[in-house]
Amino acid sequence: MNDTDPDRIIDFHAHAFPDGLAERAIAHLERQGDAKAFLDGKVSSLLASMDRVGIGCAVVCSIATKPDQFAPILNWSRQIASERIVPLPSIHPKGPDPVGKAELVAQAGLPGIKLHPYYQDFEIDDPALFHFFRVLEQMGLLVVCHTGFDFAFPRDRKADPVRIVRLLDKVPNLRFVATHIGAWEDWDEVERHLIGKPIYMEISMSLELLGPTRGRELLTAHPADRILFGTDSPWTSQAETLRLARALALGPERERRLLWENARALLGSRS
Repeated sequence: MNDTDPDRIIDFHAHAFPDGLAERAIAHLERQGDAKAFLDGKVSSLLASMDRVGIGCAVVCSIATKPDQFAPILNWSRQIASERIVPLPSIHPKGPDPVGKAELVAQAGLPGIKLHPYYQDFEIDDPALFHFFRVLEQMGLLVVCHTGFDFAFPRDRKADPVRIVRLLDKVPNLRFVATHIGAWEDWDEVERHLIGKPIYMEISMSLELLGPTRGRELLTAHPADRILFGTDSPWTSQAETLRLARALALGPERERRLLWENARALLGSRS
C-alpha cells in the first residue's frame, strides 16, 4: 500500500489457515469455543472479505499450540506474505530453543510473532520467559498476544492487565500489542491498570460487548498513537467491526490513527 491507496485500513488481528487445513481447523475451533466462524479460514476468503469492506492489509496471526508446529507455520507464513497479508508466525514459549526460533522469524523478514497464553499454557509474566521476551525486545520483533480471558477456556488469569504491567516493567521496550482492548472481558482492570499507559491495544471482539459509550471512553482515554484496529476474523465480521469502530465518532485524527496510521508505523518500524 501507499498513501494514495483508497483501502488503507489495516486489520491488525486476523486468522487464516493453509487451504488443506482450514476446514478441519475451523470445525474444531467452532466446537471448542461454541462459536460460529464468519469465514472458512482460507486466505482467499479473508482477502475477499477485505475487498468487500475496504481493508487494504491484514495481519494474520498463527498460534503454535505445540512446539513442533513452529516450522510448518513459519514456512506457510513465508508463502502467504504479501503487500496485503502480513503473517505473524508463532513460537511456543515452553518449547525447545525459543530464542533460536525468534532468530529464524527475524531472518525470514517477518515483523513479529503471535502468542496465546491459553492455547500455549503459560502466564505472560512468568520469570522463566523474561529472557525470551528480552531477546524479542532486542530484535525489535512485535509480540501480538492474546490478553484477557478466552471464551473457550476457564477464567484463569494468565494474561490479565496486572500481568501485562509486570511483563512490561521487566521488558519495557518490548513491542507488545495487547489484544481485545487490553484484556477481553476484563475491561474494568484494563481501565485501572493499562489505560493511559504507552501500551499498544487493538480492538477486536470488544466493541460488540462493551457498547459504544464504554468503548469510546476507553479508546479516547488511551494515547492516540497506541490504538489499533483489529477484527479477529474469521470469528467476527470485518464489516461489522469496522462499522462499530466508525460509529464511536472518535474524531478524524484519532480514527485515522486507529484504522491505519499507527499500524503502518508499527509494521514499518523495527526499533
